Amino acid sequence: MTTIAFVGLGIMGQPMAVHLQNAGFDVCGMNLSPERTEPLVEAGGRAATSIAEAVKGADVVAVMVPDSPDVEEVLAGEGGVFESAASGTLVIDFSSIRPDVTASLAEQAREKGFRMLDAPVSGGEAGARNAALSIMVGGDAEDFAEAAPIFDAVGKTIVHVGPSGSGQTVKAANQLIVAVNIEVLAEALVFLEAYGVDTEAAMEVLGGGLAGSKVLEQKKPNMLGRTFEPGFRIDLHHKDMGIVTSAAREAGVVIPMGALAAQLMSSARANGDGNLDHSALLRGVERLSGRPTS
Repeated sequence: MTTIAFVGLGIMGQPMAVHLQNAGFDVCGMNLSPERTEPLVEAGGRAATSIAEAVKGADVVAVMVPDSPDVEEVLAGEGGVFESAASGTLVIDFSSIRPDVTASLAEQAREKGFRMLDAPVSGGEAGARNAALSIMVGGDAEDFAEAAPIFDAVGKTIVHVGPSGSGQTVKAANQLIVAVNIEVLAEALVFLEAYGVDTEAAMEVLGGGLAGSKVLEQKKPNMLGRTFEPGFRIDLHHKDMGIVTSAAREAGVVIPMGALAAQLMSSARANGDGNLDHSALLRGVERLSGRPTS
């Protein structure tokens, strides 16, 4: 597999496509905002203006778009991958979408002669830029093995977690854990500030103990510096919390902390923070505490 069509060159997809090009693949990128293809072209890749153009001659089609309807449009829509790519092409969906939608698309793919892996990622913009993403992959084990060089070019922790839809289920669990972690980190910071503690020193020592986490490590600078340029937007995490709460209800399991985190994420959006990094949940804690928002 040497030729890859990469559809969706946003915050995550753009650096991933560049890494694949630098790893020796021939990558053709397509994005609704054409200027997003420029770094890929500078790295030696190609740009396309349509899905049909991007997938022509591709061995693999990679997709990284925001939500379930976007993936459905890219794959099954008019002029999409299922209409335009060659039979037998491997489709790798790096997007984070509903597990049931993934299962349905994988079935459509099989019926049309395609192979499909759901491979949502975790690690945010930093993970994408550093090729250090955690990738949870659902689908056929043989397809997973065949795609290993692609995953190795963009990720660090890559695990096959089961049949189609399993990757999305694991990603939903990931987003549940991350959301609750960010919220309690924000609450701890506002608590510390209320007592006049040296918060940078406090975060350093907390990070070295049982309270330490990747969330604390990666989101500490955002919160201490009150810089919320998005690595992963609240709007997207809100979408993901909708996925996990809906899936939990369907499975008959209770996620009380997740439900609360989903409501706090929704509140952040309602207060105009949807385009900020999800570490901006801190602003919600400040609002609830009657403190000026940063």
